[in-house]
Amino acid sequence: MPVWNPWHGCEKISPGCQNCYVYRLDSQFGKDSSIIEKTANFDLPISKNKNGEYKLANTDKKIYTCMTSDFFLSKADKWRKEAWQMIRQRKDIHFAIITKRIERFFVSLPDDWGKGYDNVTIICTCENQEQADKRLDIFLKLPIIHREIIHEPLLEKINIEPYLATGKIQMVTCGGESGENARICDYNWVTDIRRQCIEYKVPFNFKQTGAKFKKDGKIYNIDRKLQITQAKRASIDYYPDQDLEIGQSVQLMNNLFIRLGQSEFRSKFKLDDKERNYISEKGIETIRQHARDFICQRLAPAEPLKDGKQTPMKGHPVFIAQHATGTCCRGCLLKWHGIQKGIQLTEDQQEYIVSVIMEWINRQLKR
Repeated sequence: MPVWNPWHGCEKISPGCQNCYVYRLDSQFGKDSSIIEKTANFDLPISKNKNGEYKLANTDKKIYTCMTSDFFLSKADKWRKEAWQMIRQRKDIHFAIITKRIERFFVSLPDDWGKGYDNVTIICTCENQEQADKRLDIFLKLPIIHREIIHEPLLEKINIEPYLATGKIQMVTCGGESGENARICDYNWVTDIRRQCIEYKVPFNFKQTGAKFKKDGKIYNIDRKLQITQAKRASIDYYPDQDLEIGQSVQLMNNLFIRLGQSEFRSKFKLDDKERNYISEKGIETIRQHARDFICQRLAPAEPLKDGKQTPMKGHPVFIAQHATGTCCRGCLLKWHGIQKGIQLTEDQQEYIVSVIMEWINRQLKR
């Protein structure tokens, strides 16, 4: 996960801060996390190497900003305007800003912000119902193009349906708390938030279990290195079918490619010269028709033949694109796109899959 920390240190303001990982890590080195300091990487977005290239390269992944502090912290007011200027300058990359201080959003906001910068996602964190009601009411009234919610650490059952119903939330993420003093994260709380997201067709991501995870009445102590993988094994991430407005569909596609870019396996697939030449020779519309045929024959049946092995790893640009986009089998369709197994794919679902494949191919051809 690419990170830019322009300043370091924070002040605890709510229950979610109780076991702050920044304080925990700093304490190992005798560092006082309540001291807020500008970092040596403050100007990372505009720093260049000896070849004149940006050190922070253009990528499909979001650049998570201020992960060892809070972007809207009052003691960082003197640096924020300059940070915004760098974000504005680097329109080629997307910055994700997570905050517990959404009420301070307007402090040092750029004059040209308008309805928001398209390369910025603001993520409001809400660990319990009290903070959700306090922060999200403010959050939804602000001029922001891309909004997400994160419940991490998730400390109790939370109702966010009134906020999802506005259609302004583009993603919801849940996660438990890490560290030796971690509080319990209950799987029922996670699945209830997922249920709400499905009701309003908002993408949902279960990020990590946390160190103390309760499921079916039993509490599990989960090692730090397994907390993310255990969450993924639950396979409860949700990404709606493409029956949304065009603007929402574009954002969902962008979110999908950001997630795919975070997968080491998916990221390894590329088009080589042979495949590029094949596309050039056949034409992009012929490739699109090939994709439609492959999906119809190999993926659309409720019970595809040899499901999980029906898509070769090479031999056609579409096959490579399928592995790169998680559209190679019904299991991957469920994991990456929320399309259920055991049901014949509708024509709309097939066309959505083709559009994902072709988007990946077109992005490859532009490189």
